[in-house]
Amino acid sequence: MAGMLKNVFGSSSGPANPDDDFADFVEAPNPSPASLVADSTTVQASSTGAVPFTAWYRVWERTSPRDFMQEAMIMPFILVILLFHVWGTRKNRRKAKEWARAHIPALQKEFAVVGFDGVPRSEEGDSVTVELVNPEKSLKEKSANEFSTYATGRQNVAFLDIALKMPKRYNPITYLMEYAFSFFFDSWEAPSEKYEAVMYTFDGKEKDLVPVLGKDTASLKVNNSTYDGFIWAVVHKSHMRKFRTDRYDASITFSKDHPKLPSWVTVMSESAEITDTLLTPDLIKAIEEAGHDFEFLIISDQPVDKPTKIDETVPKKRIQLSINLASAYTATLPLFNQFLRLADKLVASAHFRAEVMRKLRNVREEEIKKLRRIEEEEKAEERKTAAEKIKKEERERILRGMTADEQRKFLERETQKDQRRSQKKQTRRG
Repeated sequence: MAGMLKNVFGSSSGPANPDDDFADFVEAPNPSPASLVADSTTVQASSTGAVPFTAWYRVWERTSPRDFMQEAMIMPFILVILLFHVWGTRKNRRKAKEWARAHIPALQKEFAVVGFDGVPRSEEGDSVTVELVNPEKSLKEKSANEFSTYATGRQNVAFLDIALKMPKRYNPITYLMEYAFSFFFDSWEAPSEKYEAVMYTFDGKEKDLVPVLGKDTASLKVNNSTYDGFIWAVVHKSHMRKFRTDRYDASITFSKDHPKLPSWVTVMSESAEITDTLLTPDLIKAIEEAGHDFEFLIISDQPVDKPTKIDETVPKKRIQLSINLASAYTATLPLFNQFLRLADKLVASAHFRAEVMRKLRNVREEEIKKLRRIEEEEKAEERKTAAEKIKKEERERILRGMTADEQRKFLERETQKDQRRSQKKQTRRG
């Protein structure tokens, strides 16, 4: 208070310094940096359980096994998946190599080119010996559970495709789920090991499929490889329902047991005469030896999927065989050899009476008529839609050129016309 009175009434000590009130904050203490060197206090803290300061790269001093508990729980599952993948991949490859060693020599005896390299087989060359020693080289691994091979260069046969399909052993989750679904759902097919071979015949089209024959036919004698188109199959009864449901060509046939065949297979054919011609004693014996590894053998000229256009009804003759992979192929190999020579049998014997072929043609022509009616209805609908679109555009153009009063009168006339049409329709129905 005395200082304030002095400032008001004057004092001999002179004017007051404005910084006097902040004198307590002028000399603030300077902070000193913390020492980076561990002292006795840090050592004591470490002895009580606290983590002492260490360099950033000394991970082993800053962590403990407790920090990796989550990783320790996940690692066993990862190791199991990796081991399962390695085991499944190797087993599938081993199965494919076993199949190749048993079947590739038979292919090389029948076809000039086996495999995707396109190298023709030579009777005197060393390439044949190499292929026979390592037949698995003719296989191509499409995925860990799918393998394929290819063959061409044979009389009456354009080319042959073979696909090996195995369970997805490399993926434990998918592998177990497929088995579980197949157990609970009948429509879900259980994982299986099998191979499917599809042979496409020339059917007299050598000049179109082989360019060399089309250029110079004078020096080459082309065999007449044509035969009548039909559908005939021998199917294991456990696969018959799915076979008929999934394939359009199989749905055309009728099923009937044959006394010469085992009780666990049935014949699906369009005519009994076709069965009598194709079911030779050698083929019957081969099917019996194959046993329950045999799935189906089909000769067809119709598509697998139901045709939706007339172009899809063009005959494409082929022969297809499906067999389960076995531990020993001595039982199924005779049927595979019969399959390879079946095209020769068709060219020689598959020429049936006119009555039989007339019946077969009627079935195919009826399907073509159905597709033609559907196609004509679709075209009529398209024409109707196009005409309505043109009419609508013309109406809008006329309305744009009218005044508001003219538009009102135009719309009233349209409404009256619609009412008269509806009345006429009701009178006709009555």
